[in-house]
Amino acid sequence: FSDEFYLRDLFFSSLISALFALLRVGGSGIDIRSKARTVNGPITDASQLPKWNYDGSSTGQAPGEDSEVILYPQAIFKDPFRRGDNLLVMCDCYTPQGVPIPTNKRHNAAKIFNTPNVAAEETWYGIEQEYTLLQKDVNWPLGWPIGGYPGPQGPYYCAAGADKAFGRDIVDAHYKACLYAGINISGINGEVMPGQWEFQVGPSVGIAASDQLWVARYILERITEVAGVVLSLDPKPIPGDWNGAGAHTNYSTKSMREAGGYGVIKTAIEKLGKRHAQHIAAYGEGNERRLTGHHETADINTFKWGVADRGASIRVGRDTEKDGKGYFEDRRPASNMDPYVVTSMIAETTLLL
Repeated sequence: FSDEFYLRDLFFSSLISALFALLRVGGSGIDIRSKARTVNGPITDASQLPKWNYDGSSTGQAPGEDSEVILYPQAIFKDPFRRGDNLLVMCDCYTPQGVPIPTNKRHNAAKIFNTPNVAAEETWYGIEQEYTLLQKDVNWPLGWPIGGYPGPQGPYYCAAGADKAFGRDIVDAHYKACLYAGINISGINGEVMPGQWEFQVGPSVGIAASDQLWVARYILERITEVAGVVLSLDPKPIPGDWNGAGAHTNYSTKSMREAGGYGVIKTAIEKLGKRHAQHIAAYGEGNERRLTGHHETADINTFKWGVADRGASIRVGRDTEKDGKGYFEDRRPASNMDPYVVTSMIAETTLLL
C-alpha cells in the first residue's frame, strides 16, 4: 500500500510546473478542507503565493448572499501526493474586508506568539496526536469484529502482530509522507485501545507546531481516504472500559530549559491551575467523556500535577525533575482540539498573565 501511495501521482506531477493545494480549517472548527490551484513555480515562501477565495456558504462559514471567504497563504510544505515542485499550503481565512472569520483561530494565535515576551521565550511544543481508524461502512474500529469486541486492553500498546496491530500500513505511509512534506514528525506508536494510534509533531517553535499538526492531520485524512478507512478524532470513540484519544501537549520555554528552570515550570503549572476551567472549555469537544479520572486521565473538574503521573492534568517527567529543568506535558487536550487555540492559550497563561 505504501509504495502504491507514492507512485500513483508521479505522471500527473510531471505535468505541472507548480500546483499548490490550499488547506484551511472548515466550518466545524475541527475539519480541514482543501482546493488546488496552478501557478508558475517554483515557490519557496508563502509570501510568493496569491490570495484566493472559496464559497463559505457551503462550509457554514459565510451567508449565501455574501459567500466569499478569502484564503491567506501562511505556511508551505512539500506535497507528498503530487511531489515535484508541488506544495501543500496552510492558509487562514478572512472576510473580503480583511477580518478573520470566527473559525480562524490562527490569527489570534499569531498575535500571541508575536508578542515580545512570548517570542523572547522561544516556546517549544511537542504534540501527541492520538486517533482511531474506523471501518468505513460500520464506523467500528479497524480490526474489531463487526458488532463485537476484541480482547481487553493490555496486549495492543506498541504491539506487533496481525491480532494486535491494525492499520500499520496507513500509519507508516503517513509517517513517510510527513517526513517528505517537511513536517517535524518525531515518532509514531500503537495505542492502548486496538485500532488507535498516535503520531507526535515537534519539538516545533511557536505557531509552526500548529501549522504542522494541521497539515499532518490533512495528510492522514488523505491516506485513509485512499485506504477506504475513516479517520476519527473523537476523544472517546468507544464507551466503556477503553482508553480515549487525546492530544497531550508538551511545552517548554527558554527559561524552563535553562538552569533553575524547574522553578519556572512549577510557577507556570500554578498559573495553569488557576485557569483550569477556561482551558478545559477550549481543549476540545466531548472531552468530558474522556476526562473521567480513569484510563490515564484526571477528572475534568480536578486540576492536579505530578512527576511521572499519567493520571494528572499536568505531568512532569522524571528527567526534568532530576535535571532541574526541561518541559512539562499538559494531558488535558482532546484529540479533536484546535492546536492554534491550545498552544497559544498555554503561552498566554504562562507568559502573559
